[in-house]
Amino acid sequence: MEPAGGRHRSVTAAMQANIKQISIASVVAVLLLILGIWWGGHPGDLPGPLRDALVSNPHGSIVDQALADVQAQYYRRLGAVRLENAAISGAVATLGDPYATYQTPAEYRQFGKAPASERFSGVGVVVVMGRGGLRVEEVLPGSPAARGGLAAGELITGADGKSFAGRSQAFAEGVIRGRTGTPVTLAITRGNDHFEVRLVRALVNSPAVQLVSGSLRVVHGVKVAVIGLATFDVTGIHGVVAARLARLLHEGARAIVLDLRENGGGLVSEAQAVASLFIRHGLIVTTRGRAQPTERLYATGHPLAPTQPMAVLVDGGTASAAEIVTGALQDDHRAIVVGTHTYGKGVYQEVLPLANGGAIDITVGEYFLPNGVNLGAGGVRRGYGIRPNVVVGAAVTAHRDPVLQTALALVAAKVS
Repeated sequence: MEPAGGRHRSVTAAMQANIKQISIASVVAVLLLILGIWWGGHPGDLPGPLRDALVSNPHGSIVDQALADVQAQYYRRLGAVRLENAAISGAVATLGDPYATYQTPAEYRQFGKAPASERFSGVGVVVVMGRGGLRVEEVLPGSPAARGGLAAGELITGADGKSFAGRSQAFAEGVIRGRTGTPVTLAITRGNDHFEVRLVRALVNSPAVQLVSGSLRVVHGVKVAVIGLATFDVTGIHGVVAARLARLLHEGARAIVLDLRENGGGLVSEAQAVASLFIRHGLIVTTRGRAQPTERLYATGHPLAPTQPMAVLVDGGTASAAEIVTGALQDDHRAIVVGTHTYGKGVYQEVLPLANGGAIDITVGEYFLPNGVNLGAGGVRRGYGIRPNVVVGAAVTAHRDPVLQTALALVAAKVS
């Protein structure tokens, strides 16, 4: 027999427990509602698995539907991979960015086969500048040039309708190099025969040493090191520049000319390393992007030639990383700049691998010279570039290079 009032107390306790549960459930429901409303306006802040499960992507579904419809309904059969590549290429093309590209899985695999320090896109010849064009010294095995029948001793007098007579080696090589898979027509002289060969550019192997030239010139009794650099788009190329520079200094060079004409740029890290060969300390470049952290790159220390009189040669083909080096040396008052204004590129790119095995190379940020100037004209538009300290616009001929001659005279005169 229950004590008096025992059942009443038990029922009351149960009711209180139920009320408490209902109250907690109500609070949780309100909190979930509030969180749901907030997350609805901030889906990007959801944890990855929840975002994938709860947030739909109608635009992605539409793209998938369009590709599926084309593949299913088009009057002739189309492969899914072909459509996928075309869709990505089309998306990159709509950016209106002259520097943005898409590499298909096959192209990207080919790009990855060669060591980063040895790959570039061209026809596969080792050349030296001769009278009237580029003299072929070697044809790389398996290259487009080898497949096209080119041989050592031949003269490449032009490409794509542009004559190499009176032009620099950097200009000629710049015309021949280009995007993988694009055609280039070479004008060839073989003995008394003149003909054209159409080749398709490919990623080929070439020692980095072929991309850096070094010679010693004597001007009024002063030995001057002349170093030509064709590109910064090879990992470790600064080491080749350093080796050339060290050798010429050992041979008695007392002044330096760095030829960056027709150098289209490349890796920012290589630009930093090359500039650091001549600058003791200080800012080289600042990079900044929407999804990239601001980064300030400084001289790395222990330069090989921090005091010798120096000039940098530039023209309208000097761009990107080559402009970074030029700007750093000019802003530091380390070198005088001779030639014509540079290209005016103020942005940099990054290669982003894709799940399909391909990759996109897109603009991810801007760079700024030590004085804070961005060389572009806003966005990915070409700007005015760097204005030389000494403007020399005279044309190069087979026997005379006014830009180089001016620079040699200027630096030799500064040797005490």
